[in-house]
Amino acid sequence: MSSITNVVLVHGAFADGSGWRGVYDNLTARGFRVSIVQNPLTSFADDVAATRRVLDRQDGPAILVGHSWGGTVVTEAGLHPNVAGLVYVSALIPDSGETSGQQYEGFAPTPEFVIDVAPDGFGFLNDAKFKIGFADDLSDADAAFLRDSQVPVNMSVFAEPVTEAAWHTKPSWAVIAEDDNAFDQAMLQHMATRAGAQITTVPASHALFVSQAETVANVIATAAENALVSA
Repeated sequence: MSSITNVVLVHGAFADGSGWRGVYDNLTARGFRVSIVQNPLTSFADDVAATRRVLDRQDGPAILVGHSWGGTVVTEAGLHPNVAGLVYVSALIPDSGETSGQQYEGFAPTPEFVIDVAPDGFGFLNDAKFKIGFADDLSDADAAFLRDSQVPVNMSVFAEPVTEAAWHTKPSWAVIAEDDNAFDQAMLQHMATRAGAQITTVPASHALFVSQAETVANVIATAAENALVSA
């Protein structure tokens, strides 16, 4: 059975698809066909719909990859028939009927990850805390670019439940940043283990999709080689 050649990348909150450039370059150099979703971050339904539109364009089975909030999106959108496997990159992984916000319950707080919420309900990461909270292993210049190009998220998305978690029926992999200041390590390990994901850990910040692009790409390639066998 041949391996999968299609990959769909889904970014998280406060970011856009450009952060995937390193992963994109790595995978396309290996012959993968890579598509990048641009989540509007306006509602859970909007982000899932944006992801499904890209999945509709795939010409065969695909590996669906989500970072951070993108993990919740791919958990719902992963039921799409073109999805053969899931890769979670320091991502939220709710179960069926659970919200993203519920994933934090019982785990340590992350005081360096500070969200400023505007009166309209959209949140930005705090400028002063952005680097340490999101991108502590990037250069000051690269962290500043992510900070200044961040996309606000409708905070209500974290209270929206997943209808049906795709990881129950699709094989999954997870890359966890050991120095992630956005999520407690125990929380990341719990979610990935519960989902039955094959876990890879790497010393990195929450922005591991940028700083550890090769490691992330390697896990995606592994998923592409094994998803059809694991299904």
